[in-house]
Amino acid sequence: MQEGWAQQEVGQAQLGHAARTTRLVQIVEDLAAHPAQSVPQACEDWAATKGAYRFWDNEQVEAAAIRRAHIEKTLARCQGQELILAIQDTTDVDDSTHAATTGRGHWQGKRTKGKLPQGLKVHAVLATSQEGVPLGLLFQHVWVREEETVAEEEQVHRRHQNIEEKESGRWLLAQQAIQASCELEQGVLTIADREADLYDLFAQPRPVGKELLIRAKHDRRLKTEPQAQAERLWERIRQTQAAVIVAFEMPRTHEHQARSTKLAIRFATLTIAPPRPKKNHAVWKPLPLQVVLAEEVDPPEGETPVSWLLLTTMPVTGYEEAVQVVLWYSLRWLIERYHDVLKSWCRLEELQVETVQRLERALATYCIVAWRLLWLTYQAREAPESSCEVVLQKEEWQALYATIHQTPTPPEQPPTLHEAVNWIARLGGFLGRKSDGEPGVKVIWRGLHRLQDIAATWRLLHSLEPPTTFG
Repeated sequence: MQEGWAQQEVGQAQLGHAARTTRLVQIVEDLAAHPAQSVPQACEDWAATKGAYRFWDNEQVEAAAIRRAHIEKTLARCQGQELILAIQDTTDVDDSTHAATTGRGHWQGKRTKGKLPQGLKVHAVLATSQEGVPLGLLFQHVWVREEETVAEEEQVHRRHQNIEEKESGRWLLAQQAIQASCELEQGVLTIADREADLYDLFAQPRPVGKELLIRAKHDRRLKTEPQAQAERLWERIRQTQAAVIVAFEMPRTHEHQARSTKLAIRFATLTIAPPRPKKNHAVWKPLPLQVVLAEEVDPPEGETPVSWLLLTTMPVTGYEEAVQVVLWYSLRWLIERYHDVLKSWCRLEELQVETVQRLERALATYCIVAWRLLWLTYQAREAPESSCEVVLQKEEWQALYATIHQTPTPPEQPPTLHEAVNWIARLGGFLGRKSDGEPGVKVIWRGLHRLQDIAATWRLLHSLEPPTTFG
């Protein structure tokens, strides 16, 4: 029988005992088969449910070990990729409604009954191919924030601290982890939003091929000749003539609706002046960076026009390279989708656990489930003609085919991945009209839930011995 994907993904996890690894595989399989269900519904019986909660309660199970098993498989999937996109972002796992959970941190946000939101802070690096197929996590940092650190006076004080002493040091920590884990000869492009616009990040040493692409937050000073008039980044790049206007498919983000649009692209090589050095900090040197500005032409009425000012260490010598930089940055929203799947569709924030340590172990487990669904959605688009057996076991695709085509006899050869994923989406309510485009994560998730039940019935029926005939 074909080895299940969960066994392949985390079956080598080093959790101190083989029984714990076996339990992890079972939990991941159960949660992935019933992703939107509660833990008891996903596990389907009391013994499996109790086993899941005991696993997350076990102090000898390290969340880092669960993540490490997945990260090792991510690195294996990265092999052969000429360039890996390493997309960084931070999110909050809100546990405010579960008052019994101990050890929770705080963050700035809307107060409830005078209290700050509570839960975990999570910083992750999602690896993708250049085409946007999610390959898995490369890094994840989880921490709790004390309430004092979000007080206004504390924030003022922290502005004068070195980055290593602040939470923003997580961007450097993640970058160092990426550089340490990925192969030396492999290209890696770190992509991040405005929060990562840190001079420290650009200034730290980087191996050849480990590049940065960050959306600018600060209107930084430019290095100029001693007698020249001071210049700023935004003003200078807008003085550059637009190199090209390109048609662009804008993905849906928290800021914009998905739409077809046109972008005016400007680019230049500019030297950023260093900020004033902090106490006990090395003096910085000016940084030459490639600057690309993408601005929407004639945005729809009522929509905020797209305006991305991008700083990169990648070479940009012509408009084709500038357009490529914009295309790569447009994939940054994938990590937002990943976190959305993790929290909204895996319903991680609805888990009722009693400590943040248990919540972190559950988070590490659900991260694998969320990646799997996202990978399936985009892999079917990028490799449509590959066999569906990269995703489904034989009994699963046979049951799927028989259900969709209303026949008891499936074909000998498996269907393509694109066909199978579309059929799964149909089980989840996808209509497949021309105007519908490719199926999204939500309908695929629903379809997978139904497919598990259908496949279980198929296995049962085909395990029965044929009746004996007489005469």
